[in-house]
Amino acid sequence: MQTRKLGQQGLEVSALGLGCMGMSFAYGPGNDAESLRVLDRAFELGLTFWDTAELYGPFKNEELLASALTGKRREDLILATKFGFTFGPNGAQVGLDSSPAHIKTSLEGSLKRLRTDYVDLYYQHRLDPKTPIEETVGALADLVKEGKVRYIGLSEVGPATIRRAHAVHPLSAIQTEYSLWERSVEAQVLPTLRELGIGFVAYSPMGRGFLTGKINSPDDLHESDWRRTNPRFEQDNIRHNLALVEIVKRIASASKATPAQVALAWLMRKENDIVPIPGTRHVNYLEENAGAADLALSYGAWSELDTALSSFEIAGPRNTEAGLKLIDSAA
Repeated sequence: MQTRKLGQQGLEVSALGLGCMGMSFAYGPGNDAESLRVLDRAFELGLTFWDTAELYGPFKNEELLASALTGKRREDLILATKFGFTFGPNGAQVGLDSSPAHIKTSLEGSLKRLRTDYVDLYYQHRLDPKTPIEETVGALADLVKEGKVRYIGLSEVGPATIRRAHAVHPLSAIQTEYSLWERSVEAQVLPTLRELGIGFVAYSPMGRGFLTGKINSPDDLHESDWRRTNPRFEQDNIRHNLALVEIVKRIASASKATPAQVALAWLMRKENDIVPIPGTRHVNYLEENAGAADLALSYGAWSELDTALSSFEIAGPRNTEAGLKLIDSAA
């Protein structure tokens, strides 16, 4: 697996990462044994940029990754995790807190669960309106000096926040949803990152699984799957959005590829500073995703896809009303 650089501070990661959230959180019941097989196979394939967060579980996903680290050299993996939420006694998400004191407590918890003495990339998960971003990044800068964090980033923030944060300490990466069916970052976020020399990590690069062509109805999702609450997975919106999937499927079939590979390859060909982190809980899908790194489509195929995107409007907002309130759109 080739590598890509995120930011200008020296962070180098596998060109395709692994989003680990779904192994423990949001997408229905997980299987730790199968997830560990996925993590081991990812390591073998060179997908060594693993993304987690204290929220995922909460806490269970970090512990799962720690188990996968057994027998591997820590320096051969790039571990990214996130802070920013507060939790009740039963693990329920109850609020946001990116104050310096809370960051320190959160990091110590993550280090303990991951069974490591440093995090490669530490993100603020969502912007805390109560704490100025300058204070948050200042605390992260102190952790970099202490050696407990190597590089820092933010998730789901707008250009104004990015500029303020970057002025305090250089950011290596911004993580935001980006895929064939969610392209809002193209207008202002990506140009800002290119100007400042910050890398971009694309989560949900396959449209939360929709672009794989395997979801045709909400009934295809487990009853506890978070996507059942997502507006884009409402039946009427699915019916409309499937038209885009059909285009992707047609291009994939003509290119002897899968829809997932086309969706990932589309992102990877954009710029070398974009790193998608698709998630999966199955080894065969992991291997399929890894094949996207070497997928070479014809100019005609890319042109057909870009033409379709220019005229196709996705139905439904990308998140629930509550989820959208947590996204910083400051310009």
